[in-house]
Amino acid sequence: MLRLHRPLLLILTMTLIAASVVLVAARPSEAMTKAPAAFKHPGVLVDKAQLDFARQQVLAGAQPQKAAYDAMKASSYAALSYTPKPRAIVECGSSSNPNNGCSDERDDALAAYTHALLWYITRDDRYAKKAIQIMDAWSAVLKDHTNSNAPLQTGWSGASFSRAGELIKYTYGGQWAQRGRFEKMLREVYLPEVRNGAGCKNGNWELIMTDAAIGIAVFLDDHAAFDKALSIWRGRLPGYVYESTDGAYPKAPSTCAKDTREEIVDYWQGQSTFSNGLAQETCRDFGHTGWGLTAATHVAETAYHQGVNLYAEAGKRLTDGYYFHTRLENGAAVPSNLCGGTVKKGLGAVTEVVYNHYHNRLGQQMPTTLAYTEAKRPAGANYFFAWETLTHANNPR
Repeated sequence: MLRLHRPLLLILTMTLIAASVVLVAARPSEAMTKAPAAFKHPGVLVDKAQLDFARQQVLAGAQPQKAAYDAMKASSYAALSYTPKPRAIVECGSSSNPNNGCSDERDDALAAYTHALLWYITRDDRYAKKAIQIMDAWSAVLKDHTNSNAPLQTGWSGASFSRAGELIKYTYGGQWAQRGRFEKMLREVYLPEVRNGAGCKNGNWELIMTDAAIGIAVFLDDHAAFDKALSIWRGRLPGYVYESTDGAYPKAPSTCAKDTREEIVDYWQGQSTFSNGLAQETCRDFGHTGWGLTAATHVAETAYHQGVNLYAEAGKRLTDGYYFHTRLENGAAVPSNLCGGTVKKGLGAVTEVVYNHYHNRLGQQMPTTLAYTEAKRPAGANYFFAWETLTHANNPR
């Protein structure tokens, strides 16, 4: 009997193995390269499992989430008396000069996201209604962004507004009568400004714009916009963070026609020697570099929640980029061949999301990035990123 069934048993075993291989190979986070058939919601920067974990940590008084929540709750963005300041035309020049609504729009977008997070943690309807009030105030009047910083301004604000809208739309059961108008604003005012990249501007521009574009794409269930954001990111990141496998000097981003060594050196702030993790804006200052790195990570995180593993595609590039800069922030000596031996530090609290993925999800050791991350906790809110200790610290879900 046993001998008669061995061939059949062998066939069944091989069939099961083959089936399991197919299933493993088809896992979206490993195999997908473009928008999923259906988007996962909520799924802009954070998903439901991460939000639930953060909420449980806060309610249990566990750290570092409790301290992060307390800092968020104490911020001006969290006040139930917060009053938005919308306008029809937001005019932003270089360095926000002129600043006609620029700071107001960024702050209001951050406040909307803050109140959306407070709603999720507390289940207090007042916070959801305040988030809706802020979003409705802008969707009632905003028509355009103008002047030289318009694309970057749109990216800053659009990133936060898309996160706020996503949380309210997919977690709040109350009324949002003007949701369609808010969606129309993101689709017609924000997305056209950010979806096609920034050409030869400094790389933080395009990465921040792409952060907004992918968030808006998920919120609107716009597959074409999502795939466009992936394409821009894949073309920009190798043009922003150098790896020796790129060749003797960095690649140009896909939206910028620079291709000679002389052009690249000039674009990289005059830096002519290159090592793993160096960024296009390192010799400008670490503040803008931090913006570029964290925006790149935000895109990867949103894509990850939608089944596209940009983190894997980036390989060592992202972790090397953070290591290169956090090592210097932590006190390592600046090499004489880097930026003339002097750098402008100030990377910012931008490492929670990347550390959470590569260490907490994948088990990669990142002691230098960890030391920097812990020194910056709890991460606050700034321009287009907010409360990431609350949402991502030790949260591999």
